Amino acid sequence: MSTSAGDPANVPPDALVLELRRTAAELLRDVSSYADDMFAYLLERIPEAGADDEIRGLTLGSCSSNLEAALSMIRHGIDVSAATAPVTALEHARAMAARGYSVDVMLRFYRLGHAYFSERMLSKVTDVVEDPTLALGVVASLQRYAFPYADRISSEVAAEYGAELDRIQNRARAARTDAVRGLIAGDKIDLGRAERALSHRLTGWQTAFICWTERDDADLGGIGAVAGAHFGSVHPLLVADGAQALWGWVSTTHAPDVTPGGLTALADQIPSSVRISLGTPAEGPGGFRDSHAQAQRARRIVHLSGRAVPLTPYAEIALVDMMSGDLELARAFVSSELGALAVVGRREEEDRRTLLAVLDAQGGLAAAAKALGVHRNTVLQRMHRAEELRGRPATTRVAELHAALQLVHVLGPVILAPEPGKT
Repeated sequence: MSTSAGDPANVPPDALVLELRRTAAELLRDVSSYADDMFAYLLERIPEAGADDEIRGLTLGSCSSNLEAALSMIRHGIDVSAATAPVTALEHARAMAARGYSVDVMLRFYRLGHAYFSERMLSKVTDVVEDPTLALGVVASLQRYAFPYADRISSEVAAEYGAELDRIQNRARAARTDAVRGLIAGDKIDLGRAERALSHRLTGWQTAFICWTERDDADLGGIGAVAGAHFGSVHPLLVADGAQALWGWVSTTHAPDVTPGGLTALADQIPSSVRISLGTPAEGPGGFRDSHAQAQRARRIVHLSGRAVPLTPYAEIALVDMMSGDLELARAFVSSELGALAVVGRREEEDRRTLLAVLDAQGGLAAAAKALGVHRNTVLQRMHRAEELRGRPATTRVAELHAALQLVHVLGPVILAPEPGKT
């Protein structure tokens, strides 16, 4: 067929459709060579296309299957809306996700694949269609089909890439969770496998911490990272415990400083809405378990007491934790040792704090006065008043008195009787 006007618009539609289908059939004859050429085109522009034998094979297979699918649909007059991603294209997306490539890298295959079709393959149309005007119409039709096809397929493979990434992450989370639970339970586990699942070394000193909040907008992951950095770990192990709590571990070659002085800088970085409990550093898988158990117990004490401090190391409250396992028994002990001093009240609180400061100073009134920021005579007055309320001198059952005062100092009203006249 020959046209004289040179304008594809003057070509009868039926004639253009017939020529378009014939051209697609002709191009299909050499689809394997086009696929090889397209693969070489992509490999030159996308280094990841040659990352390994599997990716190379899937890239070539995706080139071949997409070219064959698109040209076959054109040949048979199938609307582009019916296009679905070939199996090799979906597998290529899954392989890219498994290797950690970004979705943008994966989608470059389709952007450049479309560019190949436009730059090289359509130039072959003139070899198949002799009439220049008709050839121009066929090229325009193929181009109009190519873009929506590439757009549709790239959307499908992007969705499959995302789904595979979710599957990979879910498997990784499950493996992490299993490893953490096994370590906490003290199960016999393959340490090498656990370390790989956790990306965490289990042979060094293990320091566990727990972050929690009552707010929904707190960045616990960021706070966990800050805690890890404080102890010398750029990548601490962080495991979410619901939406408002986070478990964390740091592995170091030396035991970190968890004394109050060593934790001041970390405490200053904790938001007021967040609390952190901290286990004592210990070595190896057993230390992983024990330090976490201590952080959990410290968290329990914080909940019982309503402590407003940002950071609670277990070492500070270990004695209180041990004595408060049975709260009723602890209350009875406090009442027995403190007598009328074991009630809620501002004056009683002053007297208890003074008595505790004196005992901490091993009886030194001057040292207690300095610690409390009051005059020595004030300390002496409060001491006498406290002894009267207790019903016996502070020199009687000193160890028991000290323990009872520590219980009240940490747990507060939860361990005391109500203020007289109040319920």
